[in-house]
Amino acid sequence: MAKYFGTDGIRGEANFGSMTPMNILKIAQSFGIALKKRTKRPKVIIGKDTRVSGYMIEGIFSSGLCSVGVDVLFVGPLPTPGIAYLTRGMRADAGVMISASHNPYHDNGIKLFDHNGFKLPDADEEFIETLIDDPNLENHLVTSDLMGRAKRIDDAIGQYAVFLKERFPKNLKLDGKRIVLDCAHGAGYKVAPKVFSELGAEVICINNDPNGFNINFESGALHPEKLRLEVLNLRADIGFALDGDADRLIVVDEKGNILDGDHILAMCALEMKSQNQLLNNGVCVTIMSNKGFDIAMQNAGIQVYRTNVGDRNVVEEMLNRKLVLGGEQSGHLLFLDSSTTGDAIVGCLKVLEMMCRSGKSISELTSVMQKLPQITRNVKVTAKPPIRTLKATTTLLKEFEKELGDSGRILLRYSGTEPLARITLEGPELSRLQTIALELEQELLKEIG
Repeated sequence: MAKYFGTDGIRGEANFGSMTPMNILKIAQSFGIALKKRTKRPKVIIGKDTRVSGYMIEGIFSSGLCSVGVDVLFVGPLPTPGIAYLTRGMRADAGVMISASHNPYHDNGIKLFDHNGFKLPDADEEFIETLIDDPNLENHLVTSDLMGRAKRIDDAIGQYAVFLKERFPKNLKLDGKRIVLDCAHGAGYKVAPKVFSELGAEVICINNDPNGFNINFESGALHPEKLRLEVLNLRADIGFALDGDADRLIVVDEKGNILDGDHILAMCALEMKSQNQLLNNGVCVTIMSNKGFDIAMQNAGIQVYRTNVGDRNVVEEMLNRKLVLGGEQSGHLLFLDSSTTGDAIVGCLKVLEMMCRSGKSISELTSVMQKLPQITRNVKVTAKPPIRTLKATTTLLKEFEKELGDSGRILLRYSGTEPLARITLEGPELSRLQTIALELEQELLKEIG
């Protein structure tokens, strides 16, 4: 098990644990040393979301890179996929995003991208971890004449906005579309409204006034309730909820229904197939996706591939199978013909494109999938021993799996970024699922609570 890296980079409470200034410095130096194995004088782009701790981490990470001879380009607050794009577009050797994604403001994290804009593979993360704990790390510091330089790029938002607008077909317009946009007080607060309004839409923004402390607070992809009310009150065509670093998307249709990643992927898969854009007639999702998604794809003759949780795992499988569409129920949407990582704004544009092409409402397009009843319970745990070693819990789990049979499923796993165990159940009867989840939670807490 990795010591520092989770399913999406390194994450924790700012100024504590793995996110102390001293540790951040070591992470940066280790990353720089790893880059210099391939390039004599690497160049790294650093972006961040709107958390107050981003200022501290940005400066420390830059210092660490410069101390081992790596040049740095600051771009300021920008979505995670924007960092991936600029890393490719500016021919940088790597990209760094300082963000804890959907977590509250007091957390922060570090996401690392290679020169192609993809998240680092396990082997690279493992190598960096060995360097972080190396007592001789300081032996890699360079002399003053070889130190890296840092400078700021002023037009990063403009560059990314141009890239995004080019993803939308030039023969289509958003004139007449009313969009409510929840920016979660996060990294997309400038670029997302800019893109939609410049394409012709009427954009009403909510939760778009970041102050360093309100990122994701009762807003964005994890809290779309206010967005739902605004869509209904304003009679909007659609509502989009981003998360803190704008790599995750939740949609609200014109009727007020909240649509997750499964709904959006199902719609996109069918529309892309009809346009001969669904490469290899397949789509990749994680083990968390609803069984209703599989049924919809089976009815359409589309192959479904599943991976473990984490958009990086989905990307790897998509590359292996040469797919262009994939993602997670949580709202990470992957269009590898447009971006190398989950991009909420690209996802918005794909949805809008399909609405414009078909002349249908978003509720009509997403009706292709009917979800099975599903619940998830998050259980706070003090340790994360392998699930298979929890004898009482696994015994109970097998009993319930036998009861549900082919009509449902149970998934018990640990969060890769938080001290939580997640119990997810699907089946025909919601009340029974709730009872099973409660019994599993109680047994789990007896063993590791």
